[in-house]
Amino acid sequence: MIRHIEFARLHNFRDVGGYSTEDGLEVRWQRLYRSDSLHWLADDDLGRFEALGVRTVIDLRHPEEVERRGRAPHGPLYHNFSVEHRRWNVERDYLPDAGIARFFADRYHEVAHDGKVEIRSALEMIAEAGNAPVVVHCAAGKDRTGVLTALVLRLLSVPEEDVIADYALTGLATPRLIAYWQRENPGEPVPWPGFGQAPAEAMRLFLTELGPVRDYCARILKIDEKVITSLRQHLLKNPDIRTISG
Repeated sequence: MIRHIEFARLHNFRDVGGYSTEDGLEVRWQRLYRSDSLHWLADDDLGRFEALGVRTVIDLRHPEEVERRGRAPHGPLYHNFSVEHRRWNVERDYLPDAGIARFFADRYHEVAHDGKVEIRSALEMIAEAGNAPVVVHCAAGKDRTGVLTALVLRLLSVPEEDVIADYALTGLATPRLIAYWQRENPGEPVPWPGFGQAPAEAMRLFLTELGPVRDYCARILKIDEKVITSLRQHLLKNPDIRTISG
C-alpha cells in the first residue's frame, strides 16, 4: 500500500495505516488519512480525492482560517474542531538556545490541554466506524494534525518510535511548504528557522512529557473506555480489546 498519496496542490497527504502495534496487530490502510489543508483541492486533484471514498473530514483549523481560506469540497461530512486556542508568537516564545524542537513541543502541550474538548470530539468521531474513511487536516498537516494523529496511533498501541517517525515524515513536504510560502510572499524571507520543519525530537519531547496517552485520555479528555475499544476495533486488523499501555 502507498503511504504518501500524490496530489498536484496538496503537499502532505498520507495514509496512517500499515503500522504494527505493540500487541502484534496492524493499523488498517485506507481508514484514516492526515493532510495539509483541503481547501487547495481543485481540478484533477478533486477526482483523486473523491476516489479515496472519504466520508468524513475533520478540520482542526481556526474558524477564521476556514472563512479566509475555504474548506474541503462538499460531499463528505465536515467538522471543524479548532484545537489551538493560543496563537503562536514566535518572536516571544522561540528561544534559539532551547531549539526548534522545544518550541514545537511546548505548543503541542498547549494544544493537548487547551483543546481538550475539541480533541475529545475528534477522537470520538474517528472511533465511529461508520465515519471512515476519515481525513484529519489543519493548514500544513504538521502540528495540530500531528498531535491528534500521534494520540490515535498511541491509543492503537503503535510503538512510540513509529509515531515519532510518522510525524517526522512531514519533513519530506517541507521544501514544498516553503516554496508555497515564498510564492505567496515574494521577496520576503521565511519567517523563522522552524517554518515547515517537523523535527522528530519535538514529538519525542511531547510524548515523553505528556506521559501515557491512555492516562491523558482518561484524566484530561474524560474519554469513555468504549471509545478506545471502538477505535481499536475498526482501525486495527483482527483487533481485540486487550488493555494498552500507550
